[in-house]
Amino acid sequence: MERYVLDANLFFNMEAGLGLGEKTESVVKNLTSIAKKLKTNKKSEFFMPPRVVDEFLSFFPNKEQLFLKDLLSAVSVKSPDIGKITFSAQVFYELVGDIRQRSYQGLRVGEEEIEKAGKTMLGKGSLSPKDFQIQVGSVVKKFRERYRQATRFGFLDSLADLDLIVLAKELDAFLVSTDEGVLRWGRVFGVKESPVGMWKARLEGLLEEV
Repeated sequence: MERYVLDANLFFNMEAGLGLGEKTESVVKNLTSIAKKLKTNKKSEFFMPPRVVDEFLSFFPNKEQLFLKDLLSAVSVKSPDIGKITFSAQVFYELVGDIRQRSYQGLRVGEEEIEKAGKTMLGKGSLSPKDFQIQVGSVVKKFRERYRQATRFGFLDSLADLDLIVLAKELDAFLVSTDEGVLRWGRVFGVKESPVGMWKARLEGLLEEV
């Protein structure tokens, strides 16, 4: 029986090529239908960590909708057993090295944007609070974009991300995500993955065996 650990972004990233619908609700319903059939016939199991479930549900004002309850009835919600699973020390050397590099990149981005803000204000004299916000607003926006790119893109930026990887490792399951950081670090941690663009075909192949 194949096992899959699902990331919340599968249901929202319509550009990833999942092929299960053009809107989130359609993706949820179609995947729920597939998951129920495969689970009933002991072909596959689907898992989501609690933090990822919370992240998924946070996008819906009405969390009592039937299609959401149906999904959670077809998916096993499970936390990774972090007290038992172990990883090579090499993983943590790479993780700490990446954190250090990203911290330095974030620092450099901050320094550069501060310089830009200073140049923007040269010769402006005394400005009202409103005019000040207008002058530096674009610099602040650019700083946020660049800082996020330097420190978060391609990285594990939440415990939910780490839960996905550790649970996939624990269950010897396929990690299914559209998050480049999750996938990249999933490879470092040595977990299996199922590319989103080919996952539907894989599931359909299992359905044909039913």
